Amino acid sequence: MLSAEGASERVTVFCVGNRLMMDDGLGPAVFDEIEASYELPPEVEILDVGCMSLNMVQTVDDSDLVITVDAVDGTEEAAGTVFQFQPEDMARHSGAMASLHDLKLVDLFDAATLLGYEAEGLCLGMQVMNRSPESVTIGLSEPVFNALPDLVDALLAALVLRGHVVRSKRDGEEVAPGWHHEMACLEP
Repeated sequence: MLSAEGASERVTVFCVGNRLMMDDGLGPAVFDEIEASYELPPEVEILDVGCMSLNMVQTVDDSDLVITVDAVDGTEEAAGTVFQFQPEDMARHSGAMASLHDLKLVDLFDAATLLGYEAEGLCLGMQVMNRSPESVTIGLSEPVFNALPDLVDALLAALVLRGHVVRSKRDGEEVAPGWHHEMACLEP
C-alpha cells in the first residue's frame, strides 16, 4: 500500500512460538513455509521471533503494520480453526483468544505507546490441539498441520489486500485473492 508520500507501508510479521513444544511451534512453521515458498517485497519483513519480548518495541516504531502469527487456545473451536483479530482482542489474561505466550502484541503496543511509538496491529492465530506436550516434541499435531495452509493463506491475503506484491518462488506467479498455499517444507 502506498502512502500519500508514495513510500510503501512498512510491515513486520512476527511468527511467534517454540518449535520444541508441538503446536506452540505454529508461528515458526508459518515462517518456514513463507520463507520456502514466497518472495516478499522489501517493505515486508518476516521474523521467527520465538517469544515476544519488549526488545521488539523498536520494531513497532519502525513499522506501519505489525502482524503476529501465533497459536491460540481457549476459543472453544476445533483445532485448526484460523482467527484474525485485533491486538486488543487478545486479553492480557488467559481464556478466550489467549496467546500461549506471556507477552502479547497488545502488551508490546502498550509499551510502544508509552514511548510515543505507533503502528497498526493485526493478529492471526490458530486454535491448537496440544499446547504443552509432556516432553520436547518437534512438529505439529495432525489437525494443526493439516490446517497450516489456511493460516499461510490468511497471512498472504492480509498482505495482498493491503497492496503488497508477493510472488511464488516456484514459478514467479503473483499471489492474488483466492490464492491457496501448497505445503513446501514441513512434515507432520
